[in-house]
Amino acid sequence: MKISADALSELKRIVGTEGILTSQTDLASYSYDGSCSWQSIPDAVVFPSSAEQISSVMKLAYDNYIPVTMRGAGTCVSGGPIPVDGGIVLCTTRMNRILEINKENFTVHVEAGVVLHDLNMELAKHRLFFPPDPQSFLAATIGGCVSEGAGGPYAVKYGVFKHYILGMQVVLAHGTVLDLGGNTMKNVTGYDLPQLICGSEGTLCAIASVKLRLIPKPQASHTIMAAFNEVTDAGRAVHLIRSSGVIPAKIELVDNWLIQRINEFGLVEIPASAEAILIFELDGTAESIAQEAETVIRLCKQAGSEHIRPAKDAKDAENLWTARRAGFSTIYGAAPTALGEDVVVPTDQIPTFIEKIKEIRKRHDLTIVIIGHAGDGNLHPSVLTDKNNAEHYSRAQKAVQEIFQTAIDLGGAISGEHGIGLEKKQFLSRAMQPEAINLLRQIKQVFDPRGILNPGKIWE
Repeated sequence: MKISADALSELKRIVGTEGILTSQTDLASYSYDGSCSWQSIPDAVVFPSSAEQISSVMKLAYDNYIPVTMRGAGTCVSGGPIPVDGGIVLCTTRMNRILEINKENFTVHVEAGVVLHDLNMELAKHRLFFPPDPQSFLAATIGGCVSEGAGGPYAVKYGVFKHYILGMQVVLAHGTVLDLGGNTMKNVTGYDLPQLICGSEGTLCAIASVKLRLIPKPQASHTIMAAFNEVTDAGRAVHLIRSSGVIPAKIELVDNWLIQRINEFGLVEIPASAEAILIFELDGTAESIAQEAETVIRLCKQAGSEHIRPAKDAKDAENLWTARRAGFSTIYGAAPTALGEDVVVPTDQIPTFIEKIKEIRKRHDLTIVIIGHAGDGNLHPSVLTDKNNAEHYSRAQKAVQEIFQTAIDLGGAISGEHGIGLEKKQFLSRAMQPEAINLLRQIKQVFDPRGILNPGKIWE
């Protein structure tokens, strides 16, 4: 127990009795994340409802050296919200207000606990569009998405969370409340602190609210599915299309293992013999979409696709995207343990990377499912295993190490949108120079001199 009785009483005073959990049953619910790969029980879970309450919690934690782990919806799959040293889990889900939608300036100001899907539904009423769309959007909170540097399928055309951050209100480790950034797209006023905090996984500060830029909602969209007998041909199609100058809003890849599961759902029918499919979404004006669709279809045929099917209508398109979104839940439900990885390679290296994964899969005699955002080279090879089977799990771990190393060797990165957390900290030294890692440590020391914010994450 890292929290004294007096500190618990003070926490109850700060957030109210309805804003704190201390029973073992409740605490267990906040001991793991979306991957269910790690578990550590906190001493208390608090639900502040304002930046001022976060500040009071942080002052108490700072004065008493109590670890604080930030948490949104807990959909992270890299161990970020796991309270490895116990202490306080600070959950922002009660801070769920959309503070302002500024239609004239295309901006929105939201509290950290706003669910991304709820924001999207509200923006749609105003014909506004916030593109970043991690697959957990139905539950993921804005603060969590910013902390993880989230992306999603729309990243190929529209970018990721960091490209839409204008400013934020944060609370430092010792309780100081700061307003960072501003309201404008251009702002070169000193170091870009909001960008530094984006992707910092709760290790630098607590995020209270965020200001985001928006764009007008595209007039129309169109979905196309192309099936390939070789998954490497699908990778080649992605590179051909990107090189043509056409930039689809989404280019998603699904391999044969998931094709079989999709066919079982019955939402859409895909050739069972296909080794992979690509699902494209084109958006813009009706005229531009028609021209781009012709190019996508032509280049998919050039890459070897013999089965290309444009969506018949909006319902058919939604069925395709629903099947794609079900990918991760299907993977995680198919084995006692699923190592759902998150790596990025340059798009021209996608065919080579996929071929390497196939070699790794065969060499270690494993099921490795390939799914991901092929348009920007961000793939999620997922290894099905069982951590209670030591021999099988050892092979799976070796395969993961080889996948990470392959991505690095091809000029890529070990994380595109899931963060480092607990999962990848042992690989950080392969991806960054020692001097760069030391710089990260020094930045952490400036923000969090007592090391209370999300300890045990990012580096060993």
